[in-house]
Amino acid sequence: MTSVQNSSGVVATHLIRAGYARCEPPILQPASIFFDSGEDLRGQLYLTSDLSGAEYCLRPEYTIPVSKHYLASGAAGETAAFSYCGPVFRYAAGQSCEFTQAGVESFGRADREAADAEILTLALDAASAGHGLDLSVRIGDAGLFSRLLAALDLAPQWRRRIARGHSQGKSVEAILNASQNGSGHDHSGVLGMLEGADKQGARAFVEDLLSIAGIVAVGGRTAGEIADRFLEQAALKRGVGVSDEKVAIIEAFFAIEGNPDAASVRMRRLAQEASLDLDASLDAFDTRLGFIAALGFDVAALSFEASFTRNLDYYTGFVFEALDRARPDEKPIVAGGRYDQLLQTLGADRAIPAVGASIWVDRLPLALEGDAA
Repeated sequence: MTSVQNSSGVVATHLIRAGYARCEPPILQPASIFFDSGEDLRGQLYLTSDLSGAEYCLRPEYTIPVSKHYLASGAAGETAAFSYCGPVFRYAAGQSCEFTQAGVESFGRADREAADAEILTLALDAASAGHGLDLSVRIGDAGLFSRLLAALDLAPQWRRRIARGHSQGKSVEAILNASQNGSGHDHSGVLGMLEGADKQGARAFVEDLLSIAGIVAVGGRTAGEIADRFLEQAALKRGVGVSDEKVAIIEAFFAIEGNPDAASVRMRRLAQEASLDLDASLDAFDTRLGFIAALGFDVAALSFEASFTRNLDYYTGFVFEALDRARPDEKPIVAGGRYDQLLQTLGADRAIPAVGASIWVDRLPLALEGDAA
């Protein structure tokens, strides 16, 4: 048995014993379900197609396939908990493109903060089991950031632009600077024709253009998605920008980091000084910390970063990642977060609470030592 297999067995057993039933979706997946998960993942897919022209990919991660399994089980909306452990495939230049990923997904729990705490601590425990890891953990809250943008009363297109740019790791300045956000191409002709158009008309217009050019989709985006992007750019072109005062508030929010309890105090002070109603989101933030502490984890050992986000677009709430303190420059060993809107985009008739975590087994110390041997 290889070191990776041994580490996989230890982690998988730990997750199953915690009450998370094993789920192993097929390795070959419909490619379209991953196209909205972020630019990084989209560019790492291994794509193929069958004789009918249907496009598939090798499984690049587990959250979406496990979510589809949950929806197909007939239990959608009910509480369910799954674990997994197996290969995932992503392009990585000059590296192996097959990785072993373990993890857990929790669906349907209304006690969101308690579920967040359970997933975080379970994933950290499973990664450390038998590996003697000393993990540094940082946390963020995409939902809190979204609430901040809503409280600032920004135009919807600016909220989308800022949230998307933030998820891509861009600075506030870069997000707001049109020249840095554009592709370098002049789309003024198309934007001018779309100004004032409704979504249905814009979508039909873009679909016609693509059809004339013989293009079905671009970079995995459907014609409808491309039309929405053009509509957003047209609205930004004719609309007002973001005031210096609101930019300063966003930048002040992003500057908050460190001890989570102290960060909560700073965020409440910022909200009060800016006359923003963030009470419900900050109360949930504090409640989550309380549940984490109740599970025996030292909250002071966590590092909160208001600017921290993950590079998958489906995360909408609590997010986290953990690195080995002995190898701080390496990629995270554990990562995850809350994604309450994903199930609806995958076909559920309503949003369903969901949170999960992944463990990159190949990055565990014993697996690495075995590879070196």
